[in-house]
Amino acid sequence: MEKLLLHICCGPCSLYPVQAQREKAIEPVGFFYNPNIHPFMEFERRVDALETVSNSLKFDLLWDPNGYGLEEWLAALKGETRHGRRCMICYGLRLNRAASKAKELGMNAFSTTLLYSRYQLHEAILEQGRECARKHGIKFYYEDFRKGWSKGIETAKKMRIYRQPYCGCIFSEYERYEKRAGRLNQRFSESISSQGGATTA
Repeated sequence: MEKLLLHICCGPCSLYPVQAQREKAIEPVGFFYNPNIHPFMEFERRVDALETVSNSLKFDLLWDPNGYGLEEWLAALKGETRHGRRCMICYGLRLNRAASKAKELGMNAFSTTLLYSRYQLHEAILEQGRECARKHGIKFYYEDFRKGWSKGIETAKKMRIYRQPYCGCIFSEYERYEKRAGRLNQRFSESISSQGGATTA
């Protein structure tokens, strides 16, 4: 059975891709490297969920020695916070590490569970995957795992593992609550106005 290094972003997103590859006689070796996930408690919850999936589906799982990487991720962004642009940088950072690891291990190819999510920029992931493959002289295995989206969610619910509400990026989390934060700020403004402009330290 052929082996492939599968970059994994989280437990729920790995369920369908692992099963789909096995159906093609490919045995995935999981690789967790996601310095974009913050804060630490969120990172830890995703690690726990992935360990549960790995034990259940019985596939090997490798961890990047840098582990939680807030400073590394922020340094890579170089101040870029715009959606789309920051995503390209983030995809490139993670897939470059996966391609390098796959090459180091002597594997023929690498892929990523990012291709499973309906919320990620699919074409950008494909572009970055192919670019990293060229850079390291290794094949990028592409499959549109989104076709298994519903099946993956159903399985994750049955396993009762943590399903995250955002990609992990602090800017994504900010955008998710931006309108809600705006309403809260409006409440503050109205409260201050009703008090005659009084403020507290």
